[in-house]
Amino acid sequence: MTTVTVEPSNRSFAIEGTGLVLLGIVLVALNLRPAVTSLGALLDEVRAGLHLSGTMAGLITTLPVLSFAAFGSITPRLARRFGPHRVLSSAVALLSLGLLARALTDSAWVFFGTSALALAGIASANVLLPGLVKRHFPTRVGLVTGVYTMTLTLGTAIAAATTVPMANALGGWHWGLAVWAAVAAVAVLPWLLLRRHDRGDLATTVAASPVKPARTRIGWALAVFFGAQSLSAYVVMGWLPQLYRDVGFSAQTAGLLVAGLMAVGVPLALFMPALAARRPDQRPVVAVLVAATALGYTGLIFAPHAGALLWTVLLAVGQSAFPLTLAMIGLRSRTPEGTVALSAFAQSAGYLMAAAGPMLVGALYTSTHSWLLPLLFLLGIVVLQGAVGMVAGRPQYLEDARLRN
Repeated sequence: MTTVTVEPSNRSFAIEGTGLVLLGIVLVALNLRPAVTSLGALLDEVRAGLHLSGTMAGLITTLPVLSFAAFGSITPRLARRFGPHRVLSSAVALLSLGLLARALTDSAWVFFGTSALALAGIASANVLLPGLVKRHFPTRVGLVTGVYTMTLTLGTAIAAATTVPMANALGGWHWGLAVWAAVAAVAVLPWLLLRRHDRGDLATTVAASPVKPARTRIGWALAVFFGAQSLSAYVVMGWLPQLYRDVGFSAQTAGLLVAGLMAVGVPLALFMPALAARRPDQRPVVAVLVAATALGYTGLIFAPHAGALLWTVLLAVGQSAFPLTLAMIGLRSRTPEGTVALSAFAQSAGYLMAAAGPMLVGALYTSTHSWLLPLLFLLGIVVLQGAVGMVAGRPQYLEDARLRN
């Protein structure tokens, strides 16, 4: 059955509320990673405070990816039933409450449960933002996607840099984590005002035929492309500092190199979606990013110390495949409903694929006491990313593929 789209009845609200929507999107994007990076910064203190074993600590670091995969998959159904603005406001409220509750507990199991609640809110927001960009800024998908991915990157870096000093200043890890609950609470406010926008949309979204990206080549291509990029990103964030320390850098220098990778990613996060949206075919962009990643990993094999700065910059360029993927989700679909469905499938399947990456790299490194096999594994992932990227980057639309099926 063909997907039905009907113009919302409250078009005047959509036009007048554009500034409020953009503010809301930016505030939500700012909160999509501090829940993860703030915990990473204080992991030793949290482990000691909650008496966590090494296995339980490892589960905490894997929980975000698994939560993004699990909870993101149910978001389109909730959006069709209740409206995307209502679901997003509830998701950000859940994020704030989960962050506050986990900061106040001394129980390991309560910490796990409340972290899962916060991450469920992030998972839904991850899925909904591309669809809301498509709905409110249909002719500015690349630009607005760039703004929110840049803000997401900034939020990641800010949380990593400031959480420990705030914890020290405020009196411990509990308060260092609690600060981010307050930041998330601010992000709820615009969406409380925007919830009424769903009143005119509910009749259209409920009547629309659900799009099934899992039955299309473009759906799977974007999912695997997203998963390969995310796997690489989580490995880089988790293991690159250790690699640099192993080849002779101090812990401080290794940390600065990885921080530099994140800093280079900020302008790229703004630039990449806008570049992608300027042309219908993104395959040349995919080729450049995949080549940069491959060169970065190859350099780490042959000259990890001498060329560390160059390899870090190349990997930063390659990691801008993340904002490119988010832009392509909007560019590969005709309707906001199709964008949400494609976003949910690509992110859920992709994050599930990415969850295995850090564990596999860790196992290879531990068993061989060398970075050669882990880096060869990552180069194989880059080849896969390039192959599916050539499919995902072709000019095509999800809804058209569904009609052919």
